Amino acid sequence: MLALLGFIGLTFLAPLAGAAWPPGEWYRGLTKPSWTPPGCVFGPAWTVLYLLMATAAWRVWRRVGWSSPLRWWLGQLALNAAWTPIFFGAQQPGWAFAEILLLWLAIAATLRQFFAVERTAGWLLVPYLLWVTFAAALNFVIWRLNP
Repeated sequence: MLALLGFIGLTFLAPLAGAAWPPGEWYRGLTKPSWTPPGCVFGPAWTVLYLLMATAAWRVWRRVGWSSPLRWWLGQLALNAAWTPIFFGAQQPGWAFAEILLLWLAIAATLRQFFAVERTAGWLLVPYLLWVTFAAALNFVIWRLNP
């Protein structure tokens, strides 16, 4: 159980890295598509996703220790942490879109590796991949609407 708490703590370092760059006035002033979720959705959604990510990583760790699947997991976690400073901090939706595409590929590779170790761990990452797919589409549209 202590190891699971460690994975949860490690996972929640990703959003902590972006805490210095809240959406702010710049984001509120952007043109956004009608299907943009209200701001209050993002916190709870990401909290659930980070808990699922941590649980999946912990399950893989219990099976194979610190091996290739968890190196992929750490890589995608670093990419996850990088998106907020690019989008909100640097105010660069185009670069953020390029970065989120790399994140999507890293999540897909991690998911594949996790499925090979334990199916439950793989399934725990599916909502994350779906959410990042949605977030990438939203990022793309915001970028295109705000040249």
